[in-house]
Amino acid sequence: MSITRKNGPLYLQIKKILKDRILHGIYPLGTIIPSEPQLEKEFGVSKVTVRNAVQELCQEGYLEKRSGVGTTVIRNRSLSRLSKGKRFTEILVDEGHRIEKKLLGSEMVTNDVQSKPFQLFGERCLRLERLYLLDGHPYIHYVHYLAPAAVAVTGDEDANMQSLYDLIEENDISLDRFRDAFTVGTASVETARLLCIPEGSPTLKRIRYSYSVDGHVVEYSIGHYNTELQPYLVSYDAPV
Repeated sequence: MSITRKNGPLYLQIKKILKDRILHGIYPLGTIIPSEPQLEKEFGVSKVTVRNAVQELCQEGYLEKRSGVGTTVIRNRSLSRLSKGKRFTEILVDEGHRIEKKLLGSEMVTNDVQSKPFQLFGERCLRLERLYLLDGHPYIHYVHYLAPAAVAVTGDEDANMQSLYDLIEENDISLDRFRDAFTVGTASVETARLLCIPEGSPTLKRIRYSYSVDGHVVEYSIGHYNTELQPYLVSYDAPV
């Protein structure tokens, strides 16, 4: 995978990629991640760069170096102040699934005056499109609309795996809460093609608003889930 110095320190870019692989089950809990020489070859960087990235993940409690064994994944859950429960993807990973993300495109767009993005962000905003795969099969098609200051337009390879909300926070925007609405959707021609389902098929449609600490909408997104492949899961703690 190609990384570039224009996106900041190389070891931090590698750290983010490795962390996201851990959180999405590419490197499952209890397994050994690729060796430092393998990671050096993959990213085209020095031993010191890889070592610094791995060391930070060890310090954060995701990895543990074991002499004669390798570097083992010991935690696969992020600590988010936005939720006391498990995220949907965390539940899937806990059950042994693997989540992969593909960035399909990102660009600044001019919004139609009748559209929801125009109401939220005005004339222009960033449109970012992603496809999530579950164990190698197309599962969720997301289209995100973001405030222009939220995320820089990117086509970088490593953005495929990085969390959208990490990217937002890198732009010094702190998220305070989410508001999700669920309904039954139908697959458009493009969504059907990406999810490998017939056009017009019913999907679970999720509409999300993400709010900053000052109450402004930072993200408006629409996701179509192929629940024939996997139901949407919610995990609740027992009442006290």
